[in-house]
Amino acid sequence: MDRSQKADSVASLNATFNESGVVVVTRNLGLSVADSTELRGKMREAGASYKVAKNRLAKLALKDTDYDGLGELLTGPTALATSSDPVAAAKAAVEFAKSNDKLEIVGGSMGGQMLDVAGVKALASMPSLDELRGTLVGLLNAPATKIAQVVNAPANKLARVFGAQGAKEAA
Repeated sequence: MDRSQKADSVASLNATFNESGVVVVTRNLGLSVADSTELRGKMREAGASYKVAKNRLAKLALKDTDYDGLGELLTGPTALATSSDPVAAAKAAVEFAKSNDKLEIVGGSMGGQMLDVAGVKALASMPSLDELRGTLVGLLNAPATKIAQVVNAPANKLARVFGAQGAKEAA
């Protein structure tokens, strides 16, 4: 990798860090190509990205971002999972690490807040942005549904009483 490629790589990583809501640092302990491909696919499905970068270049890219404190976690064979949704990258990384012991969660950061392994796992257990939106829409629709049920209830009860009375007289 020559100087211009390194500068491009640092600029690309810096742009990624500035656009991300969360960065999760993982350590690869002999992850095979197939496993790595599977992990990248799961990250993509979750709306996150997974990048292996040279630690020295990643540390340069972290400067002047909210994630500057992550530099101390970049030792050994590491990779970075990022996403704009604060939960997506953490959730995908933790789920994959549960089924594959060759991926270790080292830590992460959400904005300026550093996260240890327990913090990343706690973040992964939270509902995603889409799930929260769905819950909110459900909560907003619930009162309207209940009002419609209450308004229709007296008419339904009256219809049942007339139907029962008609069946009784017919018998």
